[in-house]
Amino acid sequence: MHPAIRVSEIFGPTIQGEGVLIGLPTVFIRTGGCDYRCSWCDSLHAVDNQYRNEWLPMPIDAVWQTVHALSGGRPVMVSLSGGNPAIQPFGPLIERGHREGYRFALETQGSVVRKWFADLDVLILSPKPPSSEMTTSWAAFEACLEAAQEKPQIVLKLVVFDESDYAYAKEVAARYPHLPIYLQPGNHTPPRPGSEDTSVDLDGIMMRMEWLVERVTSDRWFEARVLPQLHVLLWGNKRAV
Repeated sequence: MHPAIRVSEIFGPTIQGEGVLIGLPTVFIRTGGCDYRCSWCDSLHAVDNQYRNEWLPMPIDAVWQTVHALSGGRPVMVSLSGGNPAIQPFGPLIERGHREGYRFALETQGSVVRKWFADLDVLILSPKPPSSEMTTSWAAFEACLEAAQEKPQIVLKLVVFDESDYAYAKEVAARYPHLPIYLQPGNHTPPRPGSEDTSVDLDGIMMRMEWLVERVTSDRWFEARVLPQLHVLLWGNKRAV
């Protein structure tokens, strides 16, 4: 038997709200547990151990049946998110989904390495900038790239809150000039766990977006793509959208 996947929530189909797959209809599998604790985490319900009793250990068959039912049996992109979804044993699920024509994308900070990265269709590596108060292990990050074996589409995605984050993003881009890079302004008003009524400072986010566009263009950093979190613009901090 395959080990269970610790699931915080499965929802969709909705659109992917950020990064290289923005706007694409997607079913999300959000797992529980993370080896990081970013200062501005927008999914604490899937990160903080005080919510671990809400993370349901689900067999592969149960996870797949849920995804299949949500998509009406029609192949769709499946996003593996968290927390840090790399902690979970997704290999068998990816193999099963591929047999039925589904595609899989994973977003991770690049701190945990899995052989099944090479089986993904899209690998989004999102190292955390200084504002997160986390430290990047470049050795682990490199190991993630090696595990992927250049088989999936691999992209970088960086959250930017301030000048220090922007400088970090440029350093990451310089390390990996062959990888496409996506930048997004950070949401400084993340939701409280268990609450969907947390107001979003959209004006503040859009001011940061405008600042980020101006920084990129004035630096002639034409390789970077600047995108908003579309789901935040549409639904604020509401979950499962």
